[in-house]
Amino acid sequence: MTTERTPLIGRDAELARVDRALADLMAPQTDLMDPVGDADARPAVLDVSGEAGIGKSRFVHELCRRAARLGAGVLRGRATEYERHIPFQPFTDAFADLDPAVRASFPAAAEAAPVLTGAPRGADRFGLHRATAALLTHAAADPLVMVLDDMHWADPASLELLDHLVRHPPRARVLLVVARRARQSPAPLTATLVRGTDTGAVHRTVLGPLAERDCVEGLTAGLPTDQAVRLFTASEGNPLYLLALLQAHREGASVSRLSTTGLGALLLDELTPLTAPQRRLVETVAALGDHATPALLAPVTGRTPADLAADLNELTRRDLLRTGPHGRLALRHPVLRSLVHDGTDTWLRTETHRLAAAELARAGAPLAERAHHAERSLSGYDPATVAVLTEAAEQAAHTAPASCAHWLDVVLRHLPHTPDRAVERRSLMLSRARALGACGQLRESRDLLHQVIAMPDPGGDGAGSRASAVVLCAVMERHLGRYSEAVALLRRELHRDDPAPSPADQVALGLELGSSAPHDTSYPTVRADVARTLEVARALGDDVGVAGALSVAALGEAYEGEMAAADRYARQAADLVDSLPDDDLTGLCEQLARLGWAEAFLERHTDAERHADRGLAIARRTGQLYLLPHLLLCKAHVHVQICRPVSAVELSDEAEDIARGIGSDELLAFVLATKAHAVVAACPPGDPRPLAVAEEAVAAAGLGGNWWASIAWCMLGYAALTAGDTARAQEAVLYAGGPGLRRLQPSMRPLFLEVLVTAAVAGGDLESAKEWAERAREEAERLDLPAQRASAMRSAAHIPLGLGDARAAAELFVSAADEAARSGALFWEAFSLLIGAPLLAAGGPEGPRQGQAAWQRGLRLAAAGGAEMLTGLAEAIRPAVAGASEGPERRLAELTAREREIAGLVAEGLTSPSIADRLCLSRRTVETHVSRIYRKTGVSSRAALAALMAGRPSGHPFTG
Repeated sequence: MTTERTPLIGRDAELARVDRALADLMAPQTDLMDPVGDADARPAVLDVSGEAGIGKSRFVHELCRRAARLGAGVLRGRATEYERHIPFQPFTDAFADLDPAVRASFPAAAEAAPVLTGAPRGADRFGLHRATAALLTHAAADPLVMVLDDMHWADPASLELLDHLVRHPPRARVLLVVARRARQSPAPLTATLVRGTDTGAVHRTVLGPLAERDCVEGLTAGLPTDQAVRLFTASEGNPLYLLALLQAHREGASVSRLSTTGLGALLLDELTPLTAPQRRLVETVAALGDHATPALLAPVTGRTPADLAADLNELTRRDLLRTGPHGRLALRHPVLRSLVHDGTDTWLRTETHRLAAAELARAGAPLAERAHHAERSLSGYDPATVAVLTEAAEQAAHTAPASCAHWLDVVLRHLPHTPDRAVERRSLMLSRARALGACGQLRESRDLLHQVIAMPDPGGDGAGSRASAVVLCAVMERHLGRYSEAVALLRRELHRDDPAPSPADQVALGLELGSSAPHDTSYPTVRADVARTLEVARALGDDVGVAGALSVAALGEAYEGEMAAADRYARQAADLVDSLPDDDLTGLCEQLARLGWAEAFLERHTDAERHADRGLAIARRTGQLYLLPHLLLCKAHVHVQICRPVSAVELSDEAEDIARGIGSDELLAFVLATKAHAVVAACPPGDPRPLAVAEEAVAAAGLGGNWWASIAWCMLGYAALTAGDTARAQEAVLYAGGPGLRRLQPSMRPLFLEVLVTAAVAGGDLESAKEWAERAREEAERLDLPAQRASAMRSAAHIPLGLGDARAAAELFVSAADEAARSGALFWEAFSLLIGAPLLAAGGPEGPRQGQAAWQRGLRLAAAGGAEMLTGLAEAIRPAVAGASEGPERRLAELTAREREIAGLVAEGLTSPSIADRLCLSRRTVETHVSRIYRKTGVSSRAALAALMAGRPSGHPFTG
């Protein structure tokens, strides 16, 4: 019985979809990715799902055959049931098919080594993901298909890598094919593919049972029809089951008996005629999995290769064994392997793995492969085996933390609970807690750390591991959004007196306590604690601790809007940090992020980016991956301000990968909120992506009222405003601010108030707009920051504009542009210039020249940074600016009498509902007229139309 040699029947519709996908893959394409990272219409992934035995592997085999026939390269790998903790196994399996010349010519082959060959490398796993995507792009000089079979058994590191490739498809003609059992797929795999289906990156193909006619005619030829139908009915359309039934029938079993025989029994029946050595050989292959080769089978079974040859030939003839790539042997189907594996005597299986581990060690196999067999050979504590597992865990810590955590768990379960092992146990538990936190199992990490904290101190001095466990536990609590618990834990430890924490531990604990602000805790509630930490660090002569405390203080004061204090602390911290070598800053990466954010809020963009870059380099080199998002987002925020939104989106994408890997909803909310800000600037007007990202940020934030949630809701308001939904924009910012808008970040309130002002003016609520504009002015004066003053000026400009005074509004927009330029906030300078350009152009004899100059500089700044929001705005107002020299009379002459009347009312500041009430028209009719007015006059907004009307001589009638 063989599915490989059986014609693929009953899948015409599914194969037609495959042919379309392959045709898309083979079609020449020159622009595979837009600036914000969305792939074109071609799907990047084909998701093939179905139950066991339904023919998934046979289907993807046919897909590979067709792809190769069209000239595409094909890489094929698979996950296996009993090797789920070997990192990147299906990818490594697939890349084994890659042309060695392609590997040799890939410049980042060393960075991709864990995926390419399973070799260890001390790189971060998110850099590894990017290197793998780059490798696929490099390998796809011609179209490339990568098949990953049986992914329901994939290891966590492979699933994380696949998630990255779904969200960031390679910039080349690459088609990933994922085959899996839907009901056995782990939640992360299902979530990845569902999300990809929603975005259009994934196309799903579900293989269901075959039809009776296809089975009877295609698989049971030569059988009487009634017998064939009964076998089909027993199989329920599952081809593996049907072929097993058919084979058993041909060997003499009656149809009546087969109708009630299960698949497992049928497959095991095939083993009955085997000799004892042949049966043992089958069991050995089942245990070894993809490591089964003739070279390994000989030492594991104790037989010579010549002695094995005859039995291998017989088992291959019976189609129980098949030879795959690189001489590897495997049982015909995973279901058969599972049945044989589970039916093998436990002692024999353990001994097989022990012998395999020894032989792989002798052959110099990758440590992860040896660890798999070492784990399965353990029946009690064995120092040599534990050493292999511990070393494998250390190697996997950065690239595959889930495997690291698993192997450390195996070691801890076998480690004797004796006093002489207490220090080792505590150290292993801490390492496992770090790995659990890194792979997103935050609660498990927190729970394990509570166990470490509760353990007796074997040294009797309370030093070292206990404080480290408390600090790490507080970090986990923070990522879980449990700030009160984190603060309570830290305060309790700081006030311990039996024994009291050492001064060095006091600094570590105090820094973490200060770091709880401003995420949820108000900085004033920890200000005194940070001051004490600074005092202790200075007394110790601990420059790193001093720099950390100063950085925490700088961010806390900056968030609260206390800019003089923030500036003082930030400059002291920067002076100290800049004097220290990188090796001294290994433990200061999080505080470098805080210093960078403080400088960003102080509008010192160059300093902020410099410190973020330094923190990124140190964090990557030392494996502190959980700190990367804060550093990346700081840099992304700066790049939005200086009008480099495409780069900001790329930085946010990297931070998103890490946040999803860590599994913190709180962090993900902040990442997506920052990304939404960048995507608004990078996308053209009307693009739905900014609003979608902001909505996901709000969903991740939940109903909390902390910094993350407030920022997420504010960015939703900003994205809604740019999408034209002013009511939703106002609602989102008001929700973010809470009573009195006190939850809005004090150091950024003018920018958030600008959203409210703009939305209120658009909705005709000029009184509310005036109140918010005045508050924005007061907040900006208190902050004394150029970009915040510029924001308040833009808010103020909307008031005279709403009252029809375009000249006053234009002056305020120009002043806002000048103010933004003072801090290098090029995005806001360009935005202010472009908003004001049509108003300038319509005013006075010099207006057209001034408007054109403002428009040109705004467009130049926007285009240089790839800010499609602003370049789109520039294109929209181009007719109004260019047409100003023609005079308003010529542009207004084409309007009908009704359109002139409505244009005049718009210029007075009336909203569409108000105009409809005054003229006894429906709102839709008014909006239709307004759209026609825009088209005829070349303007794109009420503000521009008001400016155009203002340029008409007073009392001068319309002509035309």
